[in-house]
Amino acid sequence: ETTSKMETLHDTPIRCQDIFKPLPGQDTHIRVVVTQGVAGIGKTFSVQKFTLDWAEGLENQHVSLVVLLSFRELNLIKDERYSLLQLLRVFHPTLQTVTAEKLAVCEVVFIFDGLDESRFLLDFQNNEVVSDVTQTSSVDVLLTNLIKGNLLPSALLWITSRPAAANQIPPTCVDRVTEVRGFTDLQKEEYFRRRSSDEELCSRIISHIKASRSLHIMCHIPVFCWITATVLEHMLATDQRGELPKSLTDMYSHFLHDRSQQELMETDREVLLKLGRLAFEHLEKGNLMFYQEDLEECGLDVTEASVYSGVCTEIFKTECVLFQRKVYCFVHLSIQEFLAAVYIFHCYTNGDMETLETFLGKDDNGQSLDAFLKRVMSKSLKSNNGHLDLFVRFLHGLSLESNQRLLGGLLVQTESRAEDIQRAIKNLKEINPDQFSPFSVSPDRSINIFHCLMEMNDLSVHQDIQELSGCGLSKTHCEVVASALTSNPHLTELDLSENKLQDSEVKLLSAGLESPNCRLETLRSDLGGGFMATTKNVLLFSNMISSFFRLRFCRLSESSCASLAWALKSNPHLTELDLSHNNLQDSGVKLLSAGLESLNCRLETLRLTECQVTDEGCASLASALKSNPHLTELDLSENKLQDPGVKLLSDLVESPNCRLKTLSFIGWSQVVAVLE
Repeated sequence: ETTSKMETLHDTPIRCQDIFKPLPGQDTHIRVVVTQGVAGIGKTFSVQKFTLDWAEGLENQHVSLVVLLSFRELNLIKDERYSLLQLLRVFHPTLQTVTAEKLAVCEVVFIFDGLDESRFLLDFQNNEVVSDVTQTSSVDVLLTNLIKGNLLPSALLWITSRPAAANQIPPTCVDRVTEVRGFTDLQKEEYFRRRSSDEELCSRIISHIKASRSLHIMCHIPVFCWITATVLEHMLATDQRGELPKSLTDMYSHFLHDRSQQELMETDREVLLKLGRLAFEHLEKGNLMFYQEDLEECGLDVTEASVYSGVCTEIFKTECVLFQRKVYCFVHLSIQEFLAAVYIFHCYTNGDMETLETFLGKDDNGQSLDAFLKRVMSKSLKSNNGHLDLFVRFLHGLSLESNQRLLGGLLVQTESRAEDIQRAIKNLKEINPDQFSPFSVSPDRSINIFHCLMEMNDLSVHQDIQELSGCGLSKTHCEVVASALTSNPHLTELDLSENKLQDSEVKLLSAGLESPNCRLETLRSDLGGGFMATTKNVLLFSNMISSFFRLRFCRLSESSCASLAWALKSNPHLTELDLSHNNLQDSGVKLLSAGLESLNCRLETLRLTECQVTDEGCASLASALKSNPHLTELDLSENKLQDPGVKLLSDLVESPNCRLKTLSFIGWSQVVAVLE
């Protein structure tokens, strides 16, 4: 039930103006909301839209005060101590007349934007308790007490963050988690068509993006659409020779190359490498915002005009914040990650052993390209939050000579021997992510291996993934398969026969199957050693075009049924489902029955042979079938049914709302009872 509810809420759209309003059917007070989303996806825009609509009298007029505080400004407070009341007056001088008494009785919304940019340690376990808005303390203590509800418990809090940093807040303190997902496929096209009046140019750009899996997926991020449009418009408008970029590294290399106006000037080259050092050193620390002292540590003099040269203005920006102090950042996190990769690859090609050893530690196995990439991948897999994932992906892409040529002013071009590249590809395919971490490696860590192969133009991985019959797939392998389903619109057949898939693996595959990019038509996962013929199978979950799904002998249990029930509710294409020989029990059948009751469910055949179903499960099915006019065949053979359960379903056939034509029962000591 919990899993089903979480998935339902996860997929429920919500306007930013309604962020604190309960969903239909919910009777819960929403006090603390965390909104997650990757960098550049629109989190800050969402909170600004909420604030603007409130200020203009359009929405949420029951709220007396909206206080927007960004962590990039809060970071400037450092070790100073303030009361909550003083803090508000520092950041918003117009609130000088607000008293503690007024604050206690009015409805206040605090918005903390950019938790991932915070340089505070939020210690929810050991921080002192503060309950008075006039009591002075450090900023981190004020924050933890606000979030826990010790301080101003009537206030509403909205916190935005990248996913990796959101876990700083204990789940027990959060009432709602939302996600900004960025552009849909239609919105991607709309962006490019609105950007230019040249319809032919727009159509060529859109066609190219659709043909490239990596680019099309990344275009859900608005800033990436801008980068892509900038590069492709320039290349197509100037009739540049050569292939259009197909990988992320290729696209970002072109972007930096185009910004530099052919050859990099020596001063620009020096500035870019210093920016690369800044990007790298702070990527390791998890910092996205930089202050003057950070730039100076990397040899960047902010007063020099070279910092603001034409090369830098489109990748690095300055903002004035609290006390007119300046903060600096790259226009998008991915540009920071790309420049960090360029800097480290520059260190590798120039033999800067001191920097490499500081980053990777000493190694006596030589410095071949494949050994270097293997060590960096090992380092990234040890990260709990994946902060090096895109960095290592870019690094693998930079190993190709084509990308090195584009960055000739920054990188010493290496003679990437074919055998080194093939060894690097072989290393990626042989990696067991779990060997690098004492804990279970998250799906994103494993999936990034697949992305690195794509950056190295190794397309054989798609063929490898198609032939996985009897391979002893584990959870980690399913994570990579799920990624392939998400990113490869050309994969139409997948054979997973004779693999011991369990609930967690099915859930991972579900995520891939639900992707709008998935075009799989045939999925074989019959683990029953030939109990059913492998005829045409087609798919289950919400965005699938399929009609038949088989998960026999897959060791599924009740927890898988929540995902399956959600699929039944959301996929009108599914007409046949076989879950035979799984330990679903009555509790699992009850969850499935909820899916059968949905108006969207078009299931015609349901097979539940030997699923440990009793009369209680029959009652759930009978209730569902009264409102399901589509199911014509139900197989409950080899279950623990007694006469009452059999009679309950048999009598149902007489109901005018029931369309059952075939109802099968075969017990260990029972005779066949088939009603047609």
